[in-house]
Amino acid sequence: MSIYSFTATSLTGEEIALETWRGRVLLIVNTASACGFTPQYAGLEALYKKLEPAGLTVLGFPCNQFGAQEPGDEAAIGAFCEKNYGVTFPMFAKVEVNGAAAHPLWRYLTKDKPGFLGTEAIKWNFTKFLIDRDGNPAQRFAPQAKPEEMEAPIRKLL
Repeated sequence: MSIYSFTATSLTGEEIALETWRGRVLLIVNTASACGFTPQYAGLEALYKKLEPAGLTVLGFPCNQFGAQEPGDEAAIGAFCEKNYGVTFPMFAKVEVNGAAAHPLWRYLTKDKPGFLGTEAIKWNFTKFLIDRDGNPAQRFAPQAKPEEMEAPIRKLL
């Protein structure tokens, strides 16, 4: 199994197969618009613009499970990201990343790359998963890991 087995709904309601990005390095992030880590959108966009030509794609998955910090609908999320951070990388409809209703992609990611002390649960917004060109999770980053700190591990996979 790889991430290519999954689909997700875009902010505009389109069902997209993650197969779309086969052969690319991916950075998959659970995001929120009203979080202390929200300014990471700027770093994620900068990383995307810098490394996209070499084969990186950032995928953002808004989530409202942590402090209700993503209360808006998909249109509001898209407008916020574009207006405040100039986000051009693909963004998806809100998902749950923990619990029984967690999106299947996130269940797969957390099982394959557990966090601190082996916990599978996502602890907060802006947890990041680095995916290799074959669709396999390569590394998990904590919410406080800044996007610019991920450039070296990403370049190893490019």
